[in-house]
Amino acid sequence: MKRPRKSASLSQSVHDRLNMYALAASAAGGTLLALAPPSEAEIIYTKAYHVIPKGGHYNLDLNHDGKTDFSFVDRFSCTEDFCPNALSVNPIGENGVEGRQGFLEKWAYALPQGAHIGPRHPFSGQVMASSDAGYLGSWVNVTNRYLGFKFKIRGATHYGWARLDVSVTNGIVVGTLTGYAYETIPNEPIIAGKTKGPDVV
Repeated sequence: MKRPRKSASLSQSVHDRLNMYALAASAAGGTLLALAPPSEAEIIYTKAYHVIPKGGHYNLDLNHDGKTDFSFVDRFSCTEDFCPNALSVNPIGENGVEGRQGFLEKWAYALPQGAHIGPRHPFSGQVMASSDAGYLGSWVNVTNRYLGFKFKIRGATHYGWARLDVSVTNGIVVGTLTGYAYETIPNEPIIAGKTKGPDVV
């Protein structure tokens, strides 16, 4: 009759070696995790020079994916009494322009350099400057002011800005786009005028 086999037992030295290997592998894995770079915010800036004349328009693709995110429109029309002219920026889809809903119009803010653009702000703006019944809007005769944007990239909300000069002379509104930027990290605020990341708000 055969005796049952005894289970193989490892010597203490083999146990010690295995424990050392396990500790070394664990330490190496932890080091690799520590070396992995965190996801950092980054600003993508585009220098531009585009004049939006009386009756003109310009489609802005903020992140260069081939889709229009915002459309600048300079409306001009005449009646028997006067010829109103207005420069507006129209958000496409779920996008928004920092600003407020007024009594009749949605007014876009003319932000100074250094202004924070992020989720705590209202994004219901549209009209920048108007010569209808007087000069109206915060964009009348300004230089190096900023539009605040929120827009979608693959369903996620991102924030950005566009820098413009706007002149209103003899009732004619002309805008000049001189640059724009956006933040690559979803829901991360951006500072108006900042062209390099990471952004710190």
